[in-house]
Amino acid sequence: MSTPVLYSYFRSSCTWRVRIALNIKGIQYEYRAVNLIKDGGMQKKDEYTTVNPMQQVPALIMDGATLTQSISIMEYLEEKYPANAILPKDPLQRAKVREICELIASGIQPTIQNSQVLRKVEKLSSAEEKSEWARFFIEKGFTALETILGKCAGKYCIGDTVTMADICLVPQVGNAKRFSADMSKFPLISKVNEELVKIEAFEKASPFKQPDCPEDLRA
Repeated sequence: MSTPVLYSYFRSSCTWRVRIALNIKGIQYEYRAVNLIKDGGMQKKDEYTTVNPMQQVPALIMDGATLTQSISIMEYLEEKYPANAILPKDPLQRAKVREICELIASGIQPTIQNSQVLRKVEKLSSAEEKSEWARFFIEKGFTALETILGKCAGKYCIGDTVTMADICLVPQVGNAKRFSADMSKFPLISKVNEELVKIEAFEKASPFKQPDCPEDLRA
């Protein structure tokens, strides 16, 4: 069986999620960096558009197929490799996990921190205005998430077991910090995040530990 190949960009929230999931499942993979910034973006080059026509990361080549979209990749990993489960057995808890995933992956991240969107905003406004744009929508989404977690969180997002919801949460908190969102408003999100980043699978997936992370950011 060939080693899975993950096309990744160190700072991409979506590939960050997949890295965490692969680590939790104990799946070794080959990391291929796709620089979304340099020379107009490697994702637009012919050699990558044949991998992912959407010109986005991640793309995971595994089991003879190319998989894209982080949530569907995590679902596949869960179904194919059920050990170290990232979805609860209880149907209602599974639905709650997916609710949190969708809130983050569809409600906050794509329209706020996606690199393509931010480039558009950058053309229309200053860097500070762009950051204010991101902070506004992050804090709006986190206000809702803080309320949701108040009804279901334990040590982690759903009780005391790591799930896909946690895998989505950590990269989003990373984005929040990147854009200087006021995390003091969200003590429960912060508390859960602090517990999660102690876990080896999350620690290894950190953007600042990836081979394409610039040296100045590693520090």
